[in-house]
Amino acid sequence: MTEEQIYTNFIEWLGGAWWHLPDSRHLVPMIRAHYSTEEAEFLTGFPFRPSTIDELAQMKGVSAVDISEQLEELSRKGMIYESVRGESVRYRLSDSMLALMRANMWSPDADEAKLREVAPFVNAYYLDNWADQWEAAHVKGLRAIPINRTIEDTRAILPYEDVVKYVDEFEYYTVSNCPCRVRHRMDPSMPVCDHPLEVCLHFDDLGRYIVKNNMGREITREETLAILKQSADSGLVHGISTQKERPDTICNCCGCCCLMFEPYHKSGHKEAIRPSNYKVKIAAAACTACALCVKRCPMDALTLKTTPEANNKYGKSAHVDSELCVGCGVCAHKCPTKCMVLEQAEDPTPPPATARDWVMELRKYQQSVE
Repeated sequence: MTEEQIYTNFIEWLGGAWWHLPDSRHLVPMIRAHYSTEEAEFLTGFPFRPSTIDELAQMKGVSAVDISEQLEELSRKGMIYESVRGESVRYRLSDSMLALMRANMWSPDADEAKLREVAPFVNAYYLDNWADQWEAAHVKGLRAIPINRTIEDTRAILPYEDVVKYVDEFEYYTVSNCPCRVRHRMDPSMPVCDHPLEVCLHFDDLGRYIVKNNMGREITREETLAILKQSADSGLVHGISTQKERPDTICNCCGCCCLMFEPYHKSGHKEAIRPSNYKVKIAAAACTACALCVKRCPMDALTLKTTPEANNKYGKSAHVDSELCVGCGVCAHKCPTKCMVLEQAEDPTPPPATARDWVMELRKYQQSVE
């Protein structure tokens, strides 16, 4: 089989996951830069469902001893995902989103030369048409979860909007580098982002996989909360896995690099991250028109407008476009006069219950536009 055919077969197989691989001039160079010919050939046909070493050895026609080392190496590279249940260890093929935009860029010890080779292709492909799978789909991979102290009435906060409640439910905490910021920093064509880098939080099973494969480090609950505070102070949006039950990730997203915000700003997508069930409310009389909120908003949803209620020398106060607001609280968190709070939507919409429910919703959308 020729090298070209090996990669063609692998792209067809990998594109069959929930996250597809639409055609683009950047696709083949990206896959070639990340996967060797041997890796592409071995991973073609590799199951997306978790499988045991014995099952995989039989599939590949080798012994379990012979295949185990190869599985460990591919797991360290993020090309396959290893899950552990007691003494049972299973492996599945990582979809292209996990393999190319997350796992390969989490580690502080990642091969920088490799990242500098892969990142430009990933960035170009994502903005060409790879990201268009998110366009107009309200079931984004991340949803905004408010900064707690910005909510008007914390006594009535919705349980699936309470970031501290989620943190308290986890058993295992880890932090990794933000893969979105890494792929931008590794690409000289991208603007520089000076937000904190080690702020990508993962938990429980995903966290254990990350630490075992040197993609991040274990931290405590208290360190997790400290990173959330640092991120909020820096102007980052808490973006949690979209499902309500057992989310495994809390990203801290900037408007320039985030895989949810970037297509909104650069490709004309109508939505970015899935909004929370809160919106900004502004007390115009208390606003000093300092414009800090305007600078911090990742959605450009805030402006200064002349208003009769304004009680400052400019005669202006902050104004929010509620259609653009994602209810993250980044603006209110640093408002010097505390004139901004988040208020709950009248008809809150809960996120999908489980990860499976979320994927099913996304697939319905993908099928509707194919």
